[in-house]
Amino acid sequence: MRLMLLLSMALATTTLSLSSNASPLTEGGFGAIPLILNPSYKHNTPAHIQKLNKRYPNIKIKAGTGLLSAGTGKVGLVNVNPDLEYYGAVKIGTPAQTLQLTFDTGSSDIWFPTTTCSTAACKAHTRFNPSKSSTYKKDPRPWEIKYGDGSSASGHLASEIVNVGGDVQLRQTVGLAENVSDEFKDVPEDGVFGLGFGTLMSVKGVNTFMDNAIASSAKNKTEGVLKQPVVSVFLPSLRKNGGRDGHVLFGGIDHSRYTGSLHYVPVTHKGFWQLKLDAFKTPSNLKNAASNTANTGNKPRWTEFALPKQEVILDTGTTLIIISTAAAKKIHSSIPGSTLDPKLGYLVPCSLRSTPSSSAIGFKLNGKYFKVPVADLAFEAVDGEKGKTCLSGVQGGQTGLWILGD
Repeated sequence: MRLMLLLSMALATTTLSLSSNASPLTEGGFGAIPLILNPSYKHNTPAHIQKLNKRYPNIKIKAGTGLLSAGTGKVGLVNVNPDLEYYGAVKIGTPAQTLQLTFDTGSSDIWFPTTTCSTAACKAHTRFNPSKSSTYKKDPRPWEIKYGDGSSASGHLASEIVNVGGDVQLRQTVGLAENVSDEFKDVPEDGVFGLGFGTLMSVKGVNTFMDNAIASSAKNKTEGVLKQPVVSVFLPSLRKNGGRDGHVLFGGIDHSRYTGSLHYVPVTHKGFWQLKLDAFKTPSNLKNAASNTANTGNKPRWTEFALPKQEVILDTGTTLIIISTAAAKKIHSSIPGSTLDPKLGYLVPCSLRSTPSSSAIGFKLNGKYFKVPVADLAFEAVDGEKGKTCLSGVQGGQTGLWILGD
């Protein structure tokens, strides 16, 4: 199952809304930018996932804009095969320069390389040229960001016009990278568009894009930047609909992208999008998945595991679901044919992809279960053309906060 994230950043009360049963329905009236598949991109899945899954080595939680236009801004997303990550085009400066940025709810900075950066990683990407923008204002403060896998970027701050989707734009403080480590050389995106809370900003005193957009809207009620103080995310899967029509929508919710009702979940700490996870459940009547007879003709049965003190973050910048070693063992013990590889992690039969959608694991948030079909656990084949053994979409090893990734 692919969830539609609604990051509701209201000034008074902060909640996060989820829609289950998300499905790629008819396009809504937002003037969507179509998702463009990237078939020429050569990826190294194990290395990429290792990078993404090490973004939180030691998690510690701590309890001025130019108004230009109003409405909603929809940015089409590129799905990096096979659902590794999602990124989209953002326009920076005047006249606008287009950069491809990953929309990341697990961080808060907006950053991208500048033309003064000459590292191999910068040369492999589009670099922003400040001298060609009439709205560029240099900020003398130094800027630096480091990730858990050792990758990093550094440079200085700047003030520029940032436009998302055409109709939402404002003046925003961004990080211009003059040094980018080699770990970023092979990734397709140019930089990162953070959607986390202000407490995660690399430089104190800098507001996030959404904080600035909401503040501008509150001051100018007739001509606010955003119609609604929200940003919603639709991340489609290759398995379900070919990965088409993904988007990030600033200022609204595309109701054509889900069925049922939105379910609101309180945010426990305003840093990451951190929630209380009540429980998880596993299917208890799966048959031999390797022979495609999983749950044939049987009503699903479940085994539930309560989690009285567990918290989780929803992160569009992480590929997989990363939970504790014990929980991952419980989930995979319910799946026939699953094994634990000391280097790759949990592996499952690729034949799980034909498992009926009624067979699923589930995560309970604010009293409601959100099911992930067992078919989606067969993430990507690790044995080449044979296609019999797949990396599991759920992996263990995460202590403290769990991560619900893409």
